[in-house]
Amino acid sequence: MTTLQAIIFDVDGTLAETERDGHRPAFNRAFAEAGLDWYWDEERYGRLLTVTGGKERIRHYAALHAPQIAADPGFPALVQRLHAAKTRHYVALVEAGGLPLRPGVRTLIDGARQAGIRLAIATTTTPENVDALLRATLGPAAAGCFEVIGAGDIVPAKKPAPDIYHWVLEQLALPASACLAIEDSENGLRAALGAGLRCLITVSEYGREDDFTGATAVLPAGDGVRLAGLLIAGERSGSRG
Repeated sequence: MTTLQAIIFDVDGTLAETERDGHRPAFNRAFAEAGLDWYWDEERYGRLLTVTGGKERIRHYAALHAPQIAADPGFPALVQRLHAAKTRHYVALVEAGGLPLRPGVRTLIDGARQAGIRLAIATTTTPENVDALLRATLGPAAAGCFEVIGAGDIVPAKKPAPDIYHWVLEQLALPASACLAIEDSENGLRAALGAGLRCLITVSEYGREDDFTGATAVLPAGDGVRLAGLLIAGERSGSRG
């Protein structure tokens, strides 16, 4: 097996539990601000997470529950406005300190850097969201910890398509065999596997019912990131399973 040279992190649900208490209320605030009576409660939002990408989620919901709005010629522009407002509200929530890193994330990042393992990010969330979360949780220079950040619409096809991982691997100039993805969802796992990567799953709040067939390991919520660090340390020391 090739020596581990880089870890590629997902963001939402992996670095922090951002979905329920971050993205979801930010969407709802954007809808209210636009005069829409849409409201995504926790259960509905969990179902919507099968659709990857915020703009894609809005389009999907409108097609099912507000077809007249979805058919309006101005709908594409409305999607852009809603998503921009949602990002603004999300960044405000993050900057207020309401979305801490998952237990063990900081230790894992610090340990990987000390071991000379390169770090990258592959996510479907916007670059603004990534930057806000990293600055609020790891400090103003946090983005510099990650050599490559693949985010938002940098590739046209969102997870579970492997495109974002292919892009990150190209920027790292590394083969998939030298890297490890850390994800929390079935869509993220499918994307990582599609790019030829091994993938550790650290189960998040909304990922408990997902199918993680093919994952290198599936680690429990709460303790998952700490255990991922132990597994990675074992791999670097040569005690590979």
